[in-house]
Amino acid sequence: YTNLFVPSFETDQDEEVERKTEMQMLNGGGGAVWRFKGNKAAKEAASVSMKGILSRLFENCSRDGKKNILPLGHCDPIVYPCFKTSAEAEEAVAESLRSGAANSYGPGVGILPARRAVANYLNSDLPHKLKSDDIFMTIGCCQGIETMIQVLSSPKSNILLSSLVYPLYHSYAIHDLVEIRKYELLPDQDWEIDLQSVEAIADHNTVAMVICNPHNPCGNVYTYHHLKKVAEMARKLGIMVISDEVFKETIYGKNPFVPMGIFASIVPVVTLGSISKGWLVPGWRIGWMAMNDPSNVFKTTGVVESIKHLLNISPDPSTILQFALPNILEKTKKDYFEKKNLTLSQNVDMMFDALKEIPCLVCPKKPESCTSLVTKLDLSLLEDITDDVDFCMKLAREENLVLFFFLSREVFGKNNWVRISIGVERSMLQDAFVRLKSFFTRHVKTQTI
Repeated sequence: YTNLFVPSFETDQDEEVERKTEMQMLNGGGGAVWRFKGNKAAKEAASVSMKGILSRLFENCSRDGKKNILPLGHCDPIVYPCFKTSAEAEEAVAESLRSGAANSYGPGVGILPARRAVANYLNSDLPHKLKSDDIFMTIGCCQGIETMIQVLSSPKSNILLSSLVYPLYHSYAIHDLVEIRKYELLPDQDWEIDLQSVEAIADHNTVAMVICNPHNPCGNVYTYHHLKKVAEMARKLGIMVISDEVFKETIYGKNPFVPMGIFASIVPVVTLGSISKGWLVPGWRIGWMAMNDPSNVFKTTGVVESIKHLLNISPDPSTILQFALPNILEKTKKDYFEKKNLTLSQNVDMMFDALKEIPCLVCPKKPESCTSLVTKLDLSLLEDITDDVDFCMKLAREENLVLFFFLSREVFGKNNWVRISIGVERSMLQDAFVRLKSFFTRHVKTQTI
């Protein structure tokens, strides 16, 4: 499993080849003047992506083998034996494969049985029922994010994102030259959206706001009343809501999940979803976009047409997985989700309590969803740590413990938040706590001891 989350270390030979290549470019390649070069936008976009950040952290880990690497910045529980997808999902894929009916290309928007199955799956919670034509199949939720940002990309347009958010939104926006404006979350109010900050940053070029519910990475689940206020704010501003709901099957707290699509009569909503988190199969790469829009705003404004055009020039999600999807969604038993969520809840309880002995990492709210703890880094207690990036880099270097930072100053303007994955084996969390405590003891200011 190590190959799935620990990238190969760059070798000295790789570095030497890169250095010689750069010198050749500067010197005209031995007489020739090459007229091509790599896309700078791709490098900038990747630098703020989750994979880009984790690669930087892994490069700081020791290669001597004295301490195993603890990858608690990588939220992919499926690589650990205590987390496994449902038997029904596995059988559905095997049946699709054996049938031979899914070996061809599919249409860009997705095959009809999969689109119909997603509509039925989502309709159980919605007053305005979706039809198969309202669903577009995607390569995981990531293609849905990419597609919506491309659809909304135009000169001077801007999109509103929360100050803590899944980094891929920002990466795609950078690449597609869409301006990102950040609204605040309120950690002391269950991470609710600061609606005043939304109104303050929006202008006539704002086209959409993105919400994440359940919230990744903060782990809160928004209430009906708060989401209604969000819908009313978006209607007032004349913008759509993009609602990322990939963690809807990963809830272990008291707040029930409320889909944003309930409020589609107030504001048009694009729901992004996938089976990656709920069924613990991110490698299967199957997701969807759902148009919650009883007033047909998306059709009259050309959004639906743009989505179809983009999907027609994009790779299709696996046809085998699309054929399997109806059985995955319909046949997986509730006790599968209950067992998975219980394990996550127990891990959260353990780590939340353990962090009380490491006062430089403060978790403002115990998560009730998702697979991570978000902690505020208190630099006033530390001797030689400048920010969250410095904290995580030194932690990786000294303890081979990889946590995740949010490039706060460079990207979000949100200072010093660190994420800890709890979707791992219990023994790994116990080991991580020991290493964190040792790291804190070495770097704590002497007057605070």
